[in-house]
This record gives sequence, structure tokens and C-alpha cells, in this order.
Amino acid sequence: MQDPIPWNDLALFAAVARTGSLARAATATGTSTATLSRRMTALETRLGRRLFFHGAQGYAVTEDGRALLARAERMEAAAAEVAQWQQEGFGPQRVRISAGTWTAQALASDVGRYWGDGAHWIPEFVHCDRDMDIARREVDIGIRNRRPEQPWLAGRRTARVHYAAYGQDGAEGWIGSSYDSAQTPSARWLIEHHGTEIVTAANDPRWALALARTGMGRVVLPMFVGESCGLPRQSDPIEELTHEEWLVSHHEARHEGAIRAALEALAAYLTDRLPP
Repeated sequence: MQDPIPWNDLALFAAVARTGSLARAATATGTSTATLSRRMTALETRLGRRLFFHGAQGYAVTEDGRALLARAERMEAAAAEVAQWQQEGFGPQRVRISAGTWTAQALASDVGRYWGDGAHWIPEFVHCDRDMDIARREVDIGIRNRRPEQPWLAGRRTARVHYAAYGQDGAEGWIGSSYDSAQTPSARWLIEHHGTEIVTAANDPRWALALARTGMGRVVLPMFVGESCGLPRQSDPIEELTHEEWLVSHHEARHEGAIRAALEALAAYLTDRLPP
């Protein structure tokens, strides 16, 4: 009787089957394309079944490939349950969450609305204005302004975010983002529409808000911040900046107990916090 197929081979197979590409699967798994090609060929030989159609469109799964993928995904779910069981023996698991400045601040300030001492996970916040790599587990969960495009990421739409201008009455200029800060859509909009009116800049939007409070200029803010910041609104909602909010996680890791619990808690909080 043959030895059991190594689980890692099935995990790599699932990544290739879901992405339909060695290159994308390599990014998701941290394995080279050459290794993936060799392992998939060896797996087909071992099983005596053709798992992929190889062509210009990439790696499309055959009927046998789809049957194996269904079984491999059940094994992934079982492995996640084992990982959860193991982690529970060491107490609550930290779940790393990334978001932009204002959403991260709201998450930290409102932590009691979606997390409590009895939870078997603990939120750990990572502020970053760029998309951190979920596939390589820089973070476990990201809150982003668009639907994830990579096939190894799973997304859940939570709300729509609106923006407007805020400032003291009579404030003339605008406060922008400095050259060394992330060029967010709102920063680009301000340059395109009011670039010649920018009187100063800051590389942290919280500092820009502080400057706006002194009357130095107007600032663009998400309305969930602006409506409670103490400054008068100086514009209608800026439709060009309206975007969806998405809760994003790794396709496989989302089944892990702590991450699954965090996703459900965050989804409820984020959906309740802003209109859908």
C-alpha cells in the first residue's frame, strides 16, 4: 500500500487549483513556481489522474482536479479546527488587524463594542496606509477600501464611507499630505482640485485635523470622523471619494477559530457603525 499523500502537497495543490496560476499560487504560499510545477506533476503521477489542463490560460482544474479540491478543502477546514483546539490550550490568540488611520482609531476607541474579556481572541492593531500582506501573515485581517482581487483572499463588504471638507468658518486654504506620507485617494483629490490653495501639510491626518482646528485651513475627512470632530462641514459629501469598506482575510486562515470569531465580531461592528 502506498504511503499517505503528504498534507503539504494537497495544500499546494489547493492553492494552484484555486488561483489557476503557478505564479499566483507561489505568491500565496511562498513557494517557487518551479517547486510548484514539480510537485503538481509528481502528484498527478502518484494519483494516476490528470488534475490540470495546462495552457495559455494557466492551470485549469479537470473534473478529477475539482473532486480532489473539494476533499482538500475539507482537510483544510479540519486542520483549522485542530489549530484552534491547540491554540485554546494556550489561552486567547492574538489577531493582527490593519486599517487606515481613522478606522484604526475607531477600532481602538470602540474595542468594547466588539470584543470582551471572555473572547478567545485578542485584537492587535497594525496601522498602515498601504495594504499589508495577508498571504504572508503580516496581518490576519485587513479593513480596506475595495474588494480584494487576489483569489487567495476572501472579502466581506461592510459599509460605504463618505468624505467631506471641514474647517473653521472663514478658513481660506487647505491642509494637505506631505511628500513622505501615503498618497491616499483623498490626498490625491486635494492636490488635483485645490493644489494651489494648500497652505501647509502633515504626514499624519490627525495632525492635519489639529491644524484645521486652529483655523489654519480646511481638511478632507471621512464623515464618520468629521461629523464629530467639532469643526463645521464646509462642503457636501465628495462623491469622487466615496468608497466601499471591505473586511479582508486569507481564504484558508478565515476558518481558524480565533480569526473566524474576530471576523464575525468586526463585521457586526463595522456594519452597524456606518450605513451599508
